[in-house]
Amino acid sequence: MTRFWWVRHGPTHEKAFVGWRDVPADLSDTALISKVKSTLPHDALVVSSDLIRARDTASAIAGDRLRLPDDPALREFDFGLWDGLHFSDVAKRDPDLSRRFWEEPGDLAPPSGESWNTVAARVSGAVDQLIQTHSGRDIIAVAHIGVIMTQIHRATGGTAYQAMGHQIDNLSITDMAFDGAGWSIGRINHVP
Repeated sequence: MTRFWWVRHGPTHEKAFVGWRDVPADLSDTALISKVKSTLPHDALVVSSDLIRARDTASAIAGDRLRLPDDPALREFDFGLWDGLHFSDVAKRDPDLSRRFWEEPGDLAPPSGESWNTVAARVSGAVDQLIQTHSGRDIIAVAHIGVIMTQIHRATGGTAYQAMGHQIDNLSITDMAFDGAGWSIGRINHVP
């Protein structure tokens, strides 16, 4: 069984869409980081998105665990022209699309950005490669809210819309496992 321990990166304090824009995480809550670090399996491998907020969070919780190379396939949604805009500005710019993007996740994408289906395929491909290369291991994957939601969708078999309804806090842990035949989900959004 290969178990994934998804950790959402530390907070960015941004008040706008943050996709591929490379903004740092606030990792000043060392007590919470220490709790996250001690909650995770000690013999796990650590992989992260290549964006600085995920990379730095992975470094903060890795300890002496083996770090795998950062993986750009674990990046957040590319929000295209919405990246850096406040949510209200996006709603003014693209009123119908911005509503439907969240209510009908699938093939809809922000202008010059990625759809749910595109991100889910990208992330699932990276996860499948990790399973193939590191079968039977515990893998701590430090990533982003959208990335984690795509894998909740995959593991639960629910709808994308249902997966998007989950709260995924910064520095929370969501665990799931693949037994060779299918997925099972453990705790979602666990904050130690």
